[in-house]
Amino acid sequence: MSAPVVPGYGRSTLADLLPSLAAHLGVPGAQDVLGLPDAERYLVVLVDGLGAAQLATYAAEAPFLAAGAGRTITSGVPSTTATSITSLGTGLAPGRHGIAGYAFWYPEAQRVLQTLRWPPDINGLDVQPQLTAFERLERAGVRTAAIAPAFFAGTGLTTAALRGPSFLPVHDETDAARRVALAGQAVTAGPRTLGYFYERQLDHAGHEHGVGSGPWLAQLATVDALVARLRDELGDDVVIVVTGDHGMVNVPRANRVVVEDEPELLADVTALAGEGRLRQLMTRHPDAVAARWRDRLGEQAWVRRRQEAVEEGWFGEVSPRLAGRFGDVLVAMADDGAVMTRTLPKELRLVGMHGSLTAEEMTVPLILA
Repeated sequence: MSAPVVPGYGRSTLADLLPSLAAHLGVPGAQDVLGLPDAERYLVVLVDGLGAAQLATYAAEAPFLAAGAGRTITSGVPSTTATSITSLGTGLAPGRHGIAGYAFWYPEAQRVLQTLRWPPDINGLDVQPQLTAFERLERAGVRTAAIAPAFFAGTGLTTAALRGPSFLPVHDETDAARRVALAGQAVTAGPRTLGYFYERQLDHAGHEHGVGSGPWLAQLATVDALVARLRDELGDDVVIVVTGDHGMVNVPRANRVVVEDEPELLADVTALAGEGRLRQLMTRHPDAVAARWRDRLGEQAWVRRRQEAVEEGWFGEVSPRLAGRFGDVLVAMADDGAVMTRTLPKELRLVGMHGSLTAEEMTVPLILA
């Protein structure tokens, strides 16, 4: 059984990217642990679903990105969008920002919080009240802006993860010219600037059709052309940093464990959170539940009680106030399987998935364009 990829928080993760750039932009106390080039204007391009392994395998479809590939960093755990963009946006490991997955147990409300369908009665600032990296940059006089789909403005997750920058809405994600123009506006808004540019279609293609499928390859080529256009049209004084929030694994239907078909797995489980590649189980009997899942999955999964995962460094330093948001038992798939539930029927239709600690999911490129 291979070992999980445990993030090097403070050295080589998404949480270290904005603080490293902030060191060059004059933010007091910030340190560049990633060794990034000095500049006064940066554009961070986050390509949702762009893993380093996938880019290497399909480099022919993305020649511009592949030419700059070589360096990598990792996401945090879980390797999923909500956790990753909060680590990026706050400069904090998951154990300190508390966005513990796509869906995680929120003790204050005694329910599972689904971050991409954020409920209106829960305030993002209450869930994640610490200063974001953008807020620190703004306080230091750096102009920041986010270029993202218009309907993300003011959502709970945006409030929790990305507070601070001016929001430049994208109404048509296929309008590359407009998106590039917005990026240009972001990086010229002041003498020192940092723009955040979010691209999500590759992730959607992977979920729906799978990594390496025709639609996924076409979208990878589109992303490559978009980044090349950003480089062509932005000034030479702008450093473009391209990365991803996670990679992706195709999950065959034969390798899916559906918990309703094996009800003994849910014995003593009071809530099921996370996602197919990393399920988080809430229970008052973590030892018994963990043993039961280990017996069932064997080398297919890394099954850990919360304290074991914390001691191994999965989430970085975990604030005692936030510990209860992480599963009492964590089931992280080590192969190409998934743990599914019929209570989330949309998940059953996914082809590509992510969330676990395999190299394919955890490792993302760090490209300087």
